[in-house]
Amino acid sequence: MRFIVPHVVEHLPSHLRWGALGILAAAAIFIQGCKGTSLELWHTKSLTAEFTERKAGEVQTFQDYQRLEDRLFAQLEEEVYAHTATGPGHKLERYSKGSAADPQGRKPNWNRSFELPAEAPVGGVLLLHGMSDSPYSLRALGQTLNRRGYWVIGLRLPGHGTVPSGLLNVQWEDMAAAVQLGVKHLAAKTGQKPIHIIGYSTGAPLALDFALNALEGKAAPVPASLVLISPAIGLHPAAALASWKRRMSLLPGLGSLAWLQVLPEFDPYKYNSFTTNAGEQVFRLSRSVAQHIQGRSRTHPDRVLPPTLVFKSSVDSTVSTDAVVDRLLRLLDPHRHELVLFDINRFAAKTILQVSDPGELTNRVMGDGSLPFAVTLVTNESPESLAVVARRQAPFSADVSETKPLNLAWPEGVISLSHVALPVPPDDPLYGQRPPDNEDLLFLGQMAVLGERGLFILPADWLLRIRHNPFYAYLEMRVLEWMENARVSGNDERGLSATVEKGAGVTPPGR
Repeated sequence: MRFIVPHVVEHLPSHLRWGALGILAAAAIFIQGCKGTSLELWHTKSLTAEFTERKAGEVQTFQDYQRLEDRLFAQLEEEVYAHTATGPGHKLERYSKGSAADPQGRKPNWNRSFELPAEAPVGGVLLLHGMSDSPYSLRALGQTLNRRGYWVIGLRLPGHGTVPSGLLNVQWEDMAAAVQLGVKHLAAKTGQKPIHIIGYSTGAPLALDFALNALEGKAAPVPASLVLISPAIGLHPAAALASWKRRMSLLPGLGSLAWLQVLPEFDPYKYNSFTTNAGEQVFRLSRSVAQHIQGRSRTHPDRVLPPTLVFKSSVDSTVSTDAVVDRLLRLLDPHRHELVLFDINRFAAKTILQVSDPGELTNRVMGDGSLPFAVTLVTNESPESLAVVARRQAPFSADVSETKPLNLAWPEGVISLSHVALPVPPDDPLYGQRPPDNEDLLFLGQMAVLGERGLFILPADWLLRIRHNPFYAYLEMRVLEWMENARVSGNDERGLSATVEKGAGVTPPGR
């Protein structure tokens, strides 16, 4: 999801900027409306068995939701898979039965909601994936939490896990209604034990929306803690134009405007094509949550949110990093929240080919004594070293109070993390650092390839983006630590403050 605006427009006065954006949007709409876009069955088929907020009256439990999901995937089989060609010429097509990209050939199918029960659970965890993703993206974290005694649900959000056309009409309120079913089910399974929510990208504002409503008595229970990974708190202002583009797509001859991107579907667990409506929903959701947080920070400054741990790459082409500071963490009650920021590889960044350095953002948060939250910067030990350390800055302090080695290092050829990399471990068999031993399995992870343009089915910028996190072990350790502290201390304010103070710099377990 990208909204690119020329720099000259960004520097115009606000009244001229919106006019310029309108002209650019009109030009983009005209150009895109004139070119033909080849849509496949999975771009046009509407699956009527999908959950919506309007079905909440008949779908009242998580079991109801899973039964409806059964019907949805049966409909997917009958109306898409059964009508898609098969054979060697289609081996990289997701909807070609038996192809390398067919998720039905992998057990379990991580496109579906999953539940990991625990005997005598220490708590419950709801996992919320991002827009165009599936429950697969947080699968590894969920499995680890389950081994630690948590009852885990990986929720498939409405519109996801089936066909990209599922995002043509979905509303974020449909997703929020599904989140309520997931939390309700966890609360029933875990009794009075704490419930935690982990949200990745669009899943993050959904987690915030639920927590804010719970604090105001509109939902239950109040989560004991939140973990937000690459949170979609703010998008570029040009994202507001998505609603106009989506409306234009309803006019005769302009149907292609319903799509921001149409690509071959070769990823088993994520749509490559992206609808205009999906961009509009992320914008609406992130704006709603930001306004809610701003209002609550004025009315309840002593408890705006449950303890919140945020993981963010300092470079992120999908969502705003500044917004995480300005529209979320800076507005929260002090001493209870933390930002873990993954820096770029300062050893590799010495190349003259690099044009964008997030150093300004890093310097902004590291050294700012007015921030009410803790900051941990994961960065090179020095510009001459690939070894990585965690530098910790306490709330309302401009100084680094602690620097701890993580026994981790930047892999060769990696210059930064990315929006999609953070929740994925290096040993992931699909997006990881190395292909699995089974050569029949599709691998979309780290590939060092050089050759002529046009040879690969995968776009060049797709190949460049890292899809796993070399420092995942540290992220996982911090999540476990955060939840454990919240579990032990419950809602005791002193204990929650201790969560922030204890924080970073612990040597991660070996993986």
